[in-house]
Amino acid sequence: MAELQVEPRKKTSLFPWLLLILGLIALGIFLARRHRGTEGVAVNSDTSGAIASTGSAAVAATDSNVSHLSTPTIGDEGWSDINRNAPGLAYGEIHGKDIAVRGTDNYAVYDLGEDVLFDHDKSAIRSGAAANLKEVAASISQRFDKGPIRLYGFTDAQGSKAFNLQLAQARAEAVKQWLISNGKIAAERLSVEAKGEAGPKASNDSEQGRQKNRRVQIVVRKGA
Repeated sequence: MAELQVEPRKKTSLFPWLLLILGLIALGIFLARRHRGTEGVAVNSDTSGAIASTGSAAVAATDSNVSHLSTPTIGDEGWSDINRNAPGLAYGEIHGKDIAVRGTDNYAVYDLGEDVLFDHDKSAIRSGAAANLKEVAASISQRFDKGPIRLYGFTDAQGSKAFNLQLAQARAEAVKQWLISNGKIAAERLSVEAKGEAGPKASNDSEQGRQKNRRVQIVVRKGA
């Protein structure tokens, strides 16, 4: 009688499957981190529902694709000639010690710090900022009744360039919407440009310097 030989069943190795599962987990972690790294700043101001408000799609900043963000609702002609660090001006209608005014007979730069307008890393305008913004709006109406206005947003150099650009954009947009809604300034006169950490007023090596760099500048030119 022939002897029946049965070969032992080969054991299936779990090692390749384990490698596959670990690879999928690593891929998921990488994609999640990449997504978080490219998320924009949420605009948490009641007066501004989006980062850009020109009627076109909002621009998402990354560290490599932009050096500034802007909403050119009016022409760019003449803005490059503005010296935003011009000599100081004494406007009698400006009483707030937190408002610095610079410029010439042809333009004015109203400079307001983060500590006046916003909480740290936020874009919602503080309720206490209304008095200063009202003074600026009244001064603009008095001296530059028909001229174009551009709002520049600045941050310190902490965090990524993309985050800082979008925070600067959101803050400038919030001030723009406040001037439209509460300052009675026509929307077509206003445009926004985010500078982010570019153009610092002071060194970013100290907290005092970083505080000075976090600001919004409202620049107004005489009308034609």
